[in-house]
Amino acid sequence: MAETIPGPSRAGSVVLDLGAGVGALVLHTPESLNGREIDVSPHDIPAGSRTHSRVRERRVGHCVQYAAVYPGLAAGRYTIWRDAMTSAGIVTVNGGEVTSCHWPQLPALMQC
Repeated sequence: MAETIPGPSRAGSVVLDLGAGVGALVLHTPESLNGREIDVSPHDIPAGSRTHSRVRERRVGHCVQYAAVYPGLAAGRYTIWRDAMTSAGIVTVNGGEVTSCHWPQLPALMQC
């Protein structure tokens, strides 16, 4: 069965539950990654379980960006995976906060 890819999300369509020891990650990507699932895993456990999220078009007013959102991550350092074997970078998620980072080698995004 073919998987249906959700359409663009709009402002207010993602709910994040943040608290002591629990944060979230927003990974901004280029449009070319739209629809791709990107994994993250605790940095200190490279072979540990991975969490993935699909890159989606995110619309806020007239602005269009592409991002994967990872809600409910335990605070700590995470490896972002380019593919099954290759790390794309490391990010720190703090409890009670939304951490925002950009896909490696992504030119500066236009601010909307």
